[in-house]
Amino acid sequence: MTDIHATIDGLVTSNDVVLFMKGTARMPMCGFSGTVVRILDHIGVEFADVNVLASEEIRQGIKDYSNWPTIPQLYVKGEFIGGCDIVREMFETGELKTVLAEKGVPLVV
Repeated sequence: MTDIHATIDGLVTSNDVVLFMKGTARMPMCGFSGTVVRILDHIGVEFADVNVLASEEIRQGIKDYSNWPTIPQLYVKGEFIGGCDIVREMFETGELKTVLAEKGVPLVV
């Protein structure tokens, strides 16, 4: 396991919900990242944000880690959920809330 893989694995497994994104939750730097942040905020779930623009190693590393070519990437309890389109679709169908509940992720009311 490479150092960056170990770092990413640590982030994914030590946080209930992690969003690898361009920018931060307070200041998304792309529309797709901003969309996922708004969805998570709307649902009321706390999440760790990882700004891939701050490190080329993390930016490429997360793509290799998930075998998924685009950013943002959402993880819940260590499981890769998907990117913006998948998260948006899951939100619209109610599946995202179901996954969070099934994994025991608390929602802030």
